[in-house]
Amino acid sequence: MSADLTHVQRMWEDDDASRALGMEALEIAVDRARVRMAVTDAMVNGHDIAHGGFIFTLADSAFALACNSRGALTVAAGADITFVAPARCGDVLVADATQRTAYGRSGITDVTVTRESDGSTIAEFRGRSRSLRSQEHT
Repeated sequence: MSADLTHVQRMWEDDDASRALGMEALEIAVDRARVRMAVTDAMVNGHDIAHGGFIFTLADSAFALACNSRGALTVAAGADITFVAPARCGDVLVADATQRTAYGRSGITDVTVTRESDGSTIAEFRGRSRSLRSQEHT
């Protein structure tokens, strides 16, 4: 499927939150996205592992790119995450998002977060999205 990804690329360029965390979009395609982030000292909690909120944010950023890739303004309606293994300072994490289904104005997107160095799964995320009508976001 060929699509104009200008909207979602512009959205990523304007995403100050993801940029502030050092995230890099490796791939943006229709229904897919791949985003990378290094775990820094500021992202480690009292157990000396990556705080789950930062892992969630990485997955959420990839989710946003995948579910906005068809051009409609789309936001999260909800999301769940399961933490599988810890990440530590210095780990580079990669979030691979795939929109599984879109129905009406709703969608479901799965994101797997892995450690880049060994491919270990760190977390599994499922996001539920809702496309907005143009007047809903003004």
